[in-house]
Formats: sequence, C-alpha cells, structure tokens
Amino acid sequence: MGRPVSTLELTAEEQCILQKRVKAVTTSKRDYLRAQIVLLCSEGKKQLEVANQLEVTVATVNKWSQRFARYGLDGLEDMKGRGRKPSIPSEKVAQVIERAAKAPPGHTATSTRKVAEEVGGISASSVQRIWSANNLKPHLEKTFKLSNDPNFESKFWDVIGLYLDPPEKALVLCCDEKTQCQALERTQPCLPLGIGHIRTRTHDYIRHGTITLFAALNYLDGKLITRTEEKHTHVEWLRFLKQIDRETPKELDIHLIADNYCTHKHQKVKQWLKRHTRFHMHFTPTSSSWMNMVERFFADLTQDVVRRGSFQSVRELVNSIETYLAGRNGSPKPYRWKAKGEEILVKVKKARDALAATS
Repeated sequence: MGRPVSTLELTAEEQCILQKRVKAVTTSKRDYLRAQIVLLCSEGKKQLEVANQLEVTVATVNKWSQRFARYGLDGLEDMKGRGRKPSIPSEKVAQVIERAAKAPPGHTATSTRKVAEEVGGISASSVQRIWSANNLKPHLEKTFKLSNDPNFESKFWDVIGLYLDPPEKALVLCCDEKTQCQALERTQPCLPLGIGHIRTRTHDYIRHGTITLFAALNYLDGKLITRTEEKHTHVEWLRFLKQIDRETPKELDIHLIADNYCTHKHQKVKQWLKRHTRFHMHFTPTSSSWMNMVERFFADLTQDVVRRGSFQSVRELVNSIETYLAGRNGSPKPYRWKAKGEEILVKVKKARDALAATS
C-alpha cells in the first residue's frame, strides 16, 4: 500500500488570503505558485498530481507544503539571509541617498552620473537602482506654495463647508478670472498626425493680443456663467457681478467663492455687495487657489482650447472659447470635492514643519 496522502488544514482566514493572492493581478509569480501549491494540497491532492498540474518538481511541492504546515503563511516567505549579498557597502548607499537631495556645487540639479562621480567606485546604473529602491526621484519637480494666511483654517473650513454641505435655497458659485489668454498664431500648420507620430507645432508664433475670461462655476450642476473682457480691473469684475445677478433666480442667495485678488475687495465692489444682500463672499486663504473648483475648469479650458490652438486674431480665440463653453453648458459636468479636510490639514502642517526645518 502507498503512503497515505496528508491534507493541509487551512483556516478560513488563511484560505481567503491565499485565494486573494491567486486572483490578484499584482501578485508575483513566486507568491502565486506557492499559494497554488498550498491550496491544491489542502484539497487532498497528491504531491505528484500537484507537481504535474503546476509543472514543477515534486521536491518544490514538498518544500512549500511542509513549510506551510510548520509556520503557516509566514512559511511561504523567503528566509532571511538567503540570496545574493549586496556588493555596495552600506556607507556608499547612504551617500547616494543623501546626495539625491543635494545638487553638486555650481549645479541646480543632480543626476545619477554626477552622484556616481562624487561617491566613486559605483556606476550610474547602481545609483539609479538605489534611488528606485528608496523611491527617490530627484529628476522630478513640481511647484508648491504654503499659505501664510493667519486665518487659514477658518477660511479653509468656510469654503470646504460650502462644498460638503451646500446651503438650501442658494447657489454656490466658484468665481475667478483667467487672465492673459493669448491669441497665438503658429507660423506653420501642424504636420499630419500619422501612426507612431506625435502631435507637432512650430516653436515660434505671432502674438495677436490677450483677453480675460471671467467665469462662475455652479458647484451643484456644473454650469457656467462667463464673459470675456480686455482688462481685469474692479470695473470688469463689477460688470461680471451684475451679470450674475441678472442670470440667476432672484429668490436664491448667491455664495461666491473667490480668491484675495485686490479687484474682488475694491471699495466700489464692497459698496455694490452691501446693496445686494443676497450675495455672500467667501474668500479662499491666500496662496490657496487649489481650493477654488473653477481653477479645475480653467485647466481643462487651457488644455482643450488655448494651449494647442492657433488663432489669427483675438476674436477667433474668443469664438473658440465661446463654442467650447456652449458645449460644456449643453452637457455640464460638475466637479466634486472628495478630499477630507482633516487629512489636508495634516499634510499642510507636515509641509510647514519640513519647511521650517530647512530654514
């Protein structure tokens, strides 16, 4: 008689975890194989049968089934101390990590080659591997600005509160002006876009002037109230406020979210708002334009119309913008605030602490 088949006993939790590993597309081939071995052995299949099904040796099946029987899920991990020993001393690894955030003298940016030369005895590809292992990306850059507004938190919650809990019988309008929309005419038309080619445009252009777009984005339904002007002083801003007053139902209060631009707080603007009591201003903290949802619309407008266009006149640019706006209002798509305020404040505090540590 042959030796009886030993069946692995799995708890409900262990079986659930192993099945997730098998189904997940991000699971490595190594972990997938080990999970499959344990699951098949738990069904009472012979080791030879499991080995044939998975196209591995019986020794492999025996190894991982026994490791699981002894140590559970921890037994499916590689033991410490195995594998190739690091060839780069830990001191040099620390130097490579440290130099990722520090450019060489006379440079404003670093690179793998420069770091390899500074550290010595190490290749540029090794520097790249160390940076990748530590999730360091010194070649990337993005802009930031922390608000120094002493009333940052109160203004922050005032605006966020309108997004998360809009008042009844009222409109929440995100307002701002997009200045310096340039009517640029490319000196030559784009090359035909073929398979494997990327979009092209000439590096030089002819300037035909600029316009300013005033926009009020309805947070609830995504519709826009807009107007174009040659300038963006308090006079044009007042004209825009009067347009909003005309084009919105008189029985509704108007809550306007705007930045701290001086034209929004001009004395004549304040006097007009005082006479029109249904208007309520909510100012974002200084240097916090990211809180105004209309900025998200301006980013779409720039990408879809302004940046890639070629316009022979300001009037042609205005026509293109108006066509785009008509399409947006015909099928509005509102932007929704989903970030949690508490988490944002934690990030802001963390950034302030990091900035204070560098000064």
